Amino acid sequence: MLSPKKTKFRKAFKGRVKGDAKGGFSLDFGAYGLKAMEPGRLNAREIEAARRACARETKRQGKMWLRIFPDVPVSRKPAEVRMGSGKGSPEYWMCRIKPGRVLIELDGVPRAVAAKAFELAAAKLSIKTKMVVRIGEADVHG
Repeated sequence: MLSPKKTKFRKAFKGRVKGDAKGGFSLDFGAYGLKAMEPGRLNAREIEAARRACARETKRQGKMWLRIFPDVPVSRKPAEVRMGSGKGSPEYWMCRIKPGRVLIELDGVPRAVAAKAFELAAAKLSIKTKMVVRIGEADVHG
């Protein structure tokens, strides 16, 4: 599972995911991408499940880039614990996603395979996504 090696602070505020992505909204590596259409928070498990679904569908052909990383700790208090006595301990890691952000990129596979892979990956995520294609990208791979 993805998690940072070291962070500045052990616990983070929840925060709000407002506005559109101010970076990471264009295809920089591959010919096809999976783009977020709504704001949300993706945890490390969702990201890993989407990555595996994509890799399995493409039969590990071509190249895949994961453009997001879960770097925000989410803390939780144990069950049936009274209020007060501070913040809970970090339970898992998540990533704040803004609309327009490219989550995964693929290259070196046919368009139909990429579309199916992104469809399976999107099913693992808790936000709405769509497939984007690089401008001028004909179906070169088959």
